[in-house]
Amino acid sequence: MPEQRDENLELIRRDGAFDVLVVGGGINGIGVYRELALQGLRVLLIERSDFCSGCSSAPSRMIHGGLRYLENGEFDLVRESLTERDALLVNAPHMVRALPTTIPIWSVFSGLLNGAAGFLGLSDKPASRGALPIKIGLSLYDWKTRKRRLLPKHSFRGTRKTLRRWPHLSPRLRFSATYYDAWISYPERLGVEMVLDTNDLAPESAALNYAQVENVAGNFVVVDGPTGDRLRINAKVVVNATGAWLDEALGLLSGKGAHDEPFVSGTKGSHLMLDCPPLLEALGGHMIFFENADGRVCIVFPYLGKVLAGSTDIRVRAAARVRCEPEERDYILDALRLVFPDVAIDAKDIVFSYSGIRPLPRSDHAFTGRISRSHFVHRVDGATPQFCMVGGKWTTFRAFAEQTADAVLAELGRKRVRDTLGLAIGGGAAFPDDVAELQASIAKRYGIEAERAAYLVDLYGTRADAVVAFCRSREDDCPLDGTTLTTAAEIAYLAASEFVYSLEDMLLRRTPLAITGKVSADIIARVAEVMAAEHGWSSERTANEIAAFVRNLADYHGVSEETLEQRSQGRSLTCA
Repeated sequence: MPEQRDENLELIRRDGAFDVLVVGGGINGIGVYRELALQGLRVLLIERSDFCSGCSSAPSRMIHGGLRYLENGEFDLVRESLTERDALLVNAPHMVRALPTTIPIWSVFSGLLNGAAGFLGLSDKPASRGALPIKIGLSLYDWKTRKRRLLPKHSFRGTRKTLRRWPHLSPRLRFSATYYDAWISYPERLGVEMVLDTNDLAPESAALNYAQVENVAGNFVVVDGPTGDRLRINAKVVVNATGAWLDEALGLLSGKGAHDEPFVSGTKGSHLMLDCPPLLEALGGHMIFFENADGRVCIVFPYLGKVLAGSTDIRVRAAARVRCEPEERDYILDALRLVFPDVAIDAKDIVFSYSGIRPLPRSDHAFTGRISRSHFVHRVDGATPQFCMVGGKWTTFRAFAEQTADAVLAELGRKRVRDTLGLAIGGGAAFPDDVAELQASIAKRYGIEAERAAYLVDLYGTRADAVVAFCRSREDDCPLDGTTLTTAAEIAYLAASEFVYSLEDMLLRRTPLAITGKVSADIIARVAEVMAAEHGWSSERTANEIAAFVRNLADYHGVSEETLEQRSQGRSLTCA
């Protein structure tokens, strides 16, 4: 078992009295855990699986101001989103980067009355957006960031200039508009870095993955998954940050069972990762933000050398683990062919897929795109007051956490002592303006190749120094195989330093090996071997971890065991 989990379990055993119990270790739960712990409260975060393994592991990987929310009249949400986007560009520059975004436009006036029609209830599904409403929206977008502009203003082009710049876009378009938002490279890692930061800054608080909370006759009991230990705790306040599972958890935590009206109305979003060089080249470094034939917004952009495309937006009846179904895959591929008609795009190009549930506020809108992406805090009375975090999205996690923390502080009669809007996250601390300087410095100091130094800085930011130092102590700079720069010593570092419990944690959420299509049967076996050595797994445990992960890839990510074997063929493992 990871040493960090042992230490946190011991902290709970030593003193089970906490000011706040946060249930749910997705990005909202981690955000409010950090927020409250930094105000001097003693906080316990409990996550039943791995950190950022549920809804938070399946975003579109965009950090954006919400241009289309203007159409719903959600101006405050756009303002908040733009503020948080810009904060993340500064606080986490190792993972959050500017993304030029281009919108192909097919008409001039269409969609001009979308906002008014939706507001008046005259139309649920918006009409196709033409040049004029898009121009108005982008002008508002620029205006809202005029006092603290970090990214360039938008620009417009006609057909000729657009096709000269993107010759593979559909020739039916009449205009294009380019504006700037941002993307996040490793969202799950950012969540873990926040947990690590909080451990350093507030050592009397604790975060525990693979554990659950029970309400036993009004008393809270933490049940540790790996050991089965039952630890009684006390908390003055509970924060329910369970996302799509909020309504289910609300009843369990209160001990009163199900409540009458649900707060969450989830929709399912699926995404594809494509290894399609012609499509990657056709994008020209931009995200293409476009409407599908049914009026839903789709995206496609370069992601870690591959192409990320999505997404669907389908209502779900209940929270559950989900996957990209064949009809969703075809929907996304058909949408790509609509906007890039002369680029050969095939299902065989898919190297990974993923899907998750958006925990949106309950809504009766028939068109899911009209459902608000906003958030609010709802207080539930009880022997221990429960604050429910309803809604939210990746971009605004810090603002949502701040608002929730303020409600909790008011409940406890405590004052805020620290602001997090300008607080660096993990490897974003002291990150230089010129990333090449950091890469060159690490390469020179440790005598490693420039390519590996760039990879490490991309993944760990300024924490790369500690990773390289650890790898050198193991005398290991050798990649796992010929397709990746990840080394066995790096796997050992993550196993020891980042709350890694299972093989899935390592390959899905601490490294990009699975999502970029580099994971193979050989790599899985090699990583499992390293983790077994670090955590003392038996041969039976190691075999079970491999089998469970291979099933997981097949069942939820569209990667079959046969595909894993094919990827191993022709590759030679370079680390013994």
